[in-house]
Parts: sequence; C-alpha cells; structure tokens
Amino acid sequence: MISSISKPASSQPAFRVGDERLIKVTANAAQKIQSLLSKQGRASGVLRVAVIGGGCSGLQYKMDLQDQPASRDILVESSGIKVVVDPKSALYVTGSELDYLNALEGGGFKVANPNAATSCSCGESFSA
Repeated sequence: MISSISKPASSQPAFRVGDERLIKVTANAAQKIQSLLSKQGRASGVLRVAVIGGGCSGLQYKMDLQDQPASRDILVESSGIKVVVDPKSALYVTGSELDYLNALEGGGFKVANPNAATSCSCGESFSA
C-alpha cells in the first residue's frame, strides 16, 4: 500500500501515511538528515521532498526541514526518518531513493528516480 488516510488530533492537519514504495531513505541520508534536524532543534521534525519547475531539464527537487506534515501530505517513515511529499510531487518521486554522498566533488543529497526520463549533466534537474 502506498498510502492510507490518517486523521491525527484536530490541532494537527490531516495527512496520509505511505510506505517506502513512494520514497526510500538510505542509511547515509538518514544519518545526515537526523544531524540537520538536531542542529535546527527539530529532532522530531520531517524532511519535505518536493518537485518544482526549473533547472536545465524542466523539473528539480526541493528539500526542506519542517516541524510536521501539512494537510494532504503523504508521510513515509524510512530508515527512522519521516519524509513528507505533497500529492503532486508524489507523481514524480514514486519509487525514488534518497541518498547522501559525503564527497568534496559531487557530494550532497542524490535522488535515484526511476521516473526520470532524462537528467541534466550536473544531475540537479530532470524531466519525466
């Protein structure tokens, strides 16, 4: 099952719960995300992964740390990290894996996306 509806307490927005078929986080990425969440004082926060227009190939990823899921988000827990994806972005990221490379050149967060038809030479954008 990719998602099911979850209605938390009325003070929090309604969101859906998904599984790793939507997006999976590697151990390296989980370690880095947890470190970033702790540095921001959001130890129980979430990583938002979104797809927006832009970049050389037309689409690019946007990642942000937040306190909690927003209304209509899909929440996936992978490698101990809570990842939220909005429904529109979910169409583009389904089946993706988020990794982190600690390298001087070409390091950072990398998304292996089976839906990407092409990607630019810098690896920062894609088309679907």
